[in-house]
Amino acid sequence: MEIKFEDLKILYSKEQIEKKVAEVAEKLNDFYKGEEVVAVCVLKGAVVFAVDLVRHLDMPLKMEFIRLSSYGSSTTSSGKVNAVDIKLPDLNDKNVLIIEDIVDTGLTAKFLIDFINMNFHVKSLKFCSFLDKKITRKVDVEPDYYCFDVDDKFVVGYGLDYDGYYRNLPYIGYKE
Repeated sequence: MEIKFEDLKILYSKEQIEKKVAEVAEKLNDFYKGEEVVAVCVLKGAVVFAVDLVRHLDMPLKMEFIRLSSYGSSTTSSGKVNAVDIKLPDLNDKNVLIIEDIVDTGLTAKFLIDFINMNFHVKSLKFCSFLDKKITRKVDVEPDYYCFDVDDKFVVGYGLDYDGYYRNLPYIGYKE
């Protein structure tokens, strides 16, 4: 599948995204109630969402960045999680918020949740994803918070890419 800019249809607009990110942030503010949080952003896809989300959060917050990948080709999961860069500080007794772009097969989410639980004794662990693609789930994992459901479309924009391109789009697009 090749994706060209002119072929993209808008699934979620910039305005819809801004509204939903603010709504999710408010839920996180209610949950954490000003407690210190370590936000772990999964690069590269979640960076746009993470930056917008944390600007709405009203608590002391540190950000960490890791790189994981489960994509073999440009559009399909390889079925294996590749820990490209997963160096984290001491998360013991911390409130940890994982920020991801999309929960698709669930393999990356499960890998990261298991990794943190095996290596640290956190105070709390919450998983926040921009998109939730339940239809393609292969493992039993659900985000605690998410902005939008997406069906079995390959989507780009707002951090999500096709061969490294389209991350800069302010909306979520797809090709029919």
